[in-house]
Amino acid sequence: MIEGAAFEVIEREGLSGFSMRKLAARLGCEAMSIYHHFPSQTHLYEALVDRLIGSIKMPDPDLPWRERMRMAVLDYRRLGREHPAFAIYLLSYRMNSPTCLAYLNGIIGLFNDGGFDQEMAARLFRAIGYYLGGAVLDETAGYAKGPSAVTTVSEEELVRDFPNVAAAGRYFRMTEFDKTFDLGLEMLLDEMERVRSETVKK
Repeated sequence: MIEGAAFEVIEREGLSGFSMRKLAARLGCEAMSIYHHFPSQTHLYEALVDRLIGSIKMPDPDLPWRERMRMAVLDYRRLGREHPAFAIYLLSYRMNSPTCLAYLNGIIGLFNDGGFDQEMAARLFRAIGYYLGGAVLDETAGYAKGPSAVTTVSEEELVRDFPNVAAAGRYFRMTEFDKTFDLGLEMLLDEMERVRSETVKK
């Protein structure tokens, strides 16, 4: 109950606006009551990460490897998009709790199942993480939020002075996120399969 309410407050107030006092108000109790369950806000945030990561199920091992990897990537992306205000914390959290380590163990195991040795499995895991982390950050706190510059230009100025940006702009919209993400993911999967085939030839 506390964790569910915490997600609600975080998504309403943002991470910078969240406090145990606001969470207590949402729950109709005193903040000290929450501290009996979570000694600090950091403990609460860790529980929220564990709740999200623990909800991810490893893909069916009977499925083709490429499909399993795609499902694993999309599941993590879904968590970020479902909790955009909390996504920044999720992305920067170092996953060393037992729940998170079990998840990481399973994901790295997916690379092992793909026929990659220990070093390549680790490097590909990080490479996918770079792509996925950047995508989730952009989709939840980047272009999804609109302009961030104080000094902006008019639509007329944009077309006149920055025609490449103006032409590309339609593909930067939120409605285009999935297509762009899928394009990059398929490129990564293609490259991983190429690396694997090269390794087998050797």
